[in-house]
Amino acid sequence: MDLSLDRHGDYLFVRRVTERSITVVDRELTASFLLSPQRAVEQWPVTQAQALTDDHVEAVLELKPEVVLLGTGVRQQFPPAAFMAGFLRKGIGIEVMDNAAAARTYDLLAGEGRRVVAAFILPAA
Repeated sequence: MDLSLDRHGDYLFVRRVTERSITVVDRELTASFLLSPQRAVEQWPVTQAQALTDDHVEAVLELKPEVVLLGTGVRQQFPPAAFMAGFLRKGIGIEVMDNAAAARTYDLLAGEGRRVVAAFILPAA
């Protein structure tokens, strides 16, 4: 399901981050998802950074990012090299951080009009 809500300015933004959820504009999401300034893709089928593979790269690339932020939960956890290499081969920068830092960085870059995509990993309920 795609998310398109009233936006602060002209982009989707993160309002709140907790250990088990992230609020985008006024909608609380409790499962992993992808977020670009224009669109959110819910139910991204990932629950931990170590489970990411090069197959997960395509879903992110469909959002046409120039930079990708990977939020890995309450702590920064690096994914396997194959996942990271999928972006680097395409010339797309990727940064790995905890969800709170990824949300802050995403909001800053989206507010500047950058083509940023944040991939947030939330624990399975």
